[in-house]
Amino acid sequence: MHLRFSQDIKSLLQRLAEQPLTLGDILAETSERGFSLVIALLVLPFLFPMPPGFTGPFGGACLLLSLQMVLGRRSPWLPKKIANYKFPRRFANILLQNLRRVTRIVEKIARPRLAKIAENSWTWRLNGLCISWLTLLLISPIPLTNPIPTVGILLLAVATIESDGLLMCISYVITVLITFLFGFIGYALWLAPSLLPSIFK
Repeated sequence: MHLRFSQDIKSLLQRLAEQPLTLGDILAETSERGFSLVIALLVLPFLFPMPPGFTGPFGGACLLLSLQMVLGRRSPWLPKKIANYKFPRRFANILLQNLRRVTRIVEKIARPRLAKIAENSWTWRLNGLCISWLTLLLISPIPLTNPIPTVGILLLAVATIESDGLLMCISYVITVLITFLFGFIGYALWLAPSLLPSIFK
């Protein structure tokens, strides 16, 4: 049964809240859809305040999955150490509480459109490339910027799950805009390297 993104994520998080599953279990159950589902699950927390230490492991797993999309793989793979990771029950509960805000928006904007674009094999690779790039921006050491690339990653993940070619095209534009924004931030910090430490004093 083909569920919508919001239903997929909500059902998955409810299961995680009842009985923690490993990332490997989730990928085994969801197959090709597991790419986008697990990527969304990994980056969703970065829309909200996060404790330190999660960006590296979650970003690394997201990057590994998205690079497999770039290579055209349709069956996801993760190393045993990452595949055996279990989302803590408390963590899943917190995500469930925040999920309503995201799914309300998603259900309004995403639906199957422009099938020729959405179902093209090169589009699948391009989506993986954009997600990989946005993940690199996500794990970059620039404070307070995590939600920006996260929005781009989530839009691409949702568009892939919903087979929404129009949303994919919009996501490509957003990816370019995010890239320019990070380039501007990086350039500003290069011009004034002392600016960032002074902001956080």
